[in-house]
Amino acid sequence: MESLYVRQLKLGPMDNFVYLVGPKDSDEVLVVDAAWDVPAIEQALAQDGKRLVGAFVSHCHGDHTNGLPELLSRHDVPVYAQRAEVDFSADLRNLAGGALRPLGPGDSLTVGRRGFQALHTPGHTPGSHCLLAQDALVSGDTVFINGCGRCDLRGGDPEAMYRSLSQVLLKVPDSTRLFPGHDYADVPVAAMADVRQHNPYFAFPDVASFVAYRMRPRR
Repeated sequence: MESLYVRQLKLGPMDNFVYLVGPKDSDEVLVVDAAWDVPAIEQALAQDGKRLVGAFVSHCHGDHTNGLPELLSRHDVPVYAQRAEVDFSADLRNLAGGALRPLGPGDSLTVGRRGFQALHTPGHTPGSHCLLAQDALVSGDTVFINGCGRCDLRGGDPEAMYRSLSQVLLKVPDSTRLFPGHDYADVPVAAMADVRQHNPYFAFPDVASFVAYRMRPRR
């Protein structure tokens, strides 16, 4: 029987996924990437009888963070972000202010007496990280079901992205369900075994071939 609660909300004009995540046997949840429509997030909390205890920021880009000021004006909760992202992004520091709680690679946070883990996965930005919550990986823009995040924006690093995919996420079990940051595939959720088999960015044998492919000119 599943012991994890995950509510996936598709919000905004960029096909963003916002998540509520917590143990099924508790009313406590985190919101991951609070953006676009805070009332819709609050409505989902009320519908499911959940209580917000924190906000987890996968990375600093505005389409994943633009709801933070409104959320924090009504909910006194900590905002968890990777320390490298806090250092990198003045926008994130301004949006979250004193609510920021920087995390280090692999740090854990407790929700409803369950420990969830923040996996540092740089590449899209220096402080991108994924939330590993029991059998769920909420990945932001690090990895999608059929792709990975862009590495040609400010702070992007294709070599770091290769290491994040081939080393950090390699340790995530095959049965883990991937919950990506955007609705870019024909399914909204997939098992990591299927993602690793079909996502082309997991197929490169070395960093040089990955970088050459990832940084090819975009049309």
